[in-house]
Amino acid sequence: KCYVTGILIACNVITFLYLEIVGSSQDVRFMAESGAVFAPAVIYEKEYYRLLTAIFMHFGIDHIINNMIVLFALGDNLERALGHVKYLILYLACGVGSNLISLLMGGSDSMIVSAGASGAIFGMVGGLLTAVLKNKGRLEDLNIRQLAFMVALSLYLGFTESGVDNAAHVSGLILGLIF
Repeated sequence: KCYVTGILIACNVITFLYLEIVGSSQDVRFMAESGAVFAPAVIYEKEYYRLLTAIFMHFGIDHIINNMIVLFALGDNLERALGHVKYLILYLACGVGSNLISLLMGGSDSMIVSAGASGAIFGMVGGLLTAVLKNKGRLEDLNIRQLAFMVALSLYLGFTESGVDNAAHVSGLILGLIF
């Protein structure tokens, strides 16, 4: 059974609902106060926990639905391939790592507030790509062509929409391939 994927989805949904109850997930100031990545807070106030908490925060219902659909659709494949602990470590490491890389690319004085599971999810996709390649182009019901198409489409959509943290997406994918 792939229970880690379910727990991750539950954590994201519970966090989203909590943020909506006590404020608004679409209020940038509220999200920054609640633990999203905000460069001055991380760098000058040393609030490093934000690199982790932001993985479970989302800006609006569309943001969380899109991320949770991908996590639900692909997470169990990677969890079965890696095992529960390695899968969780990969997910969290890619999420924190992609947030850190995005933060560093934005600079210490960046006033951008970022949140979302996308970096972790792109890391998971990178891990899936590696697992599929190691298994001669196929892993359960996934093949390299399907994953490559999904990655290309996701990156394209990210680069053509505003307000998307493409640095987190690309770095998450690369970290997933490496880890």
